[in-house]
Amino acid sequence: MFLLTQKPSIADHYLAELRDVNIQKDRMRFRRNMERMGELLAYELSKTLTFRPAKVETPLGTAPSRSLLQPIVLATILRAGVPMHQGFLNIFDSADNAFIGAYRGHHINEEEEFEVEMDYITSPDLTGKILILIDPMLATGRSMEKVYHALLRFGIPSQTHIASVIASPEGVEFLQNRMPQCRLWLGAVDQKLNEQYYIVPGLGDAGDLAYGEK
Repeated sequence: MFLLTQKPSIADHYLAELRDVNIQKDRMRFRRNMERMGELLAYELSKTLTFRPAKVETPLGTAPSRSLLQPIVLATILRAGVPMHQGFLNIFDSADNAFIGAYRGHHINEEEEFEVEMDYITSPDLTGKILILIDPMLATGRSMEKVYHALLRFGIPSQTHIASVIASPEGVEFLQNRMPQCRLWLGAVDQKLNEQYYIVPGLGDAGDLAYGEK
């Protein structure tokens, strides 16, 4: 697991603005800060990928270079994940893209919390590609697990990464136990989930803050 705010950086500033109830009123700034967090996480993730040697012709000669070896697919849970997805796309600008409509449905019982509903999914072929799952808030982790298994109908990726701005300890533990093959890229890990399974202190509903209340 990689934690972006483990060391002080500009990410702390962006995250503080995302959480601030007064700055949150500026939807454009909220979306831009989500985008920035996506850019920073994408850059850190890129350091773990495989590159092949290449040569680039300049006006004055030939320069040694590197290019990504494997294609990337960015998969985002609508609608809250869109600004963060754009940040990843700014870095991996030639990536293919997948989109999933997933949300909290009705409660099953007290033990099983709530059902995760999924009513839309579109994806390119994932076979042998690098899959990056993007959702700004990692709460229980159940939505991410369901989305991952639904995407496997489009092929088996060579590696899978999960990126979130804020996670709960419960969500991190759930995914590490249920999806140990996936590496987590996080901005911060907060204190806990509350009784309604929202992250505390968190930042509220990322989708509503970015695009208005449903």
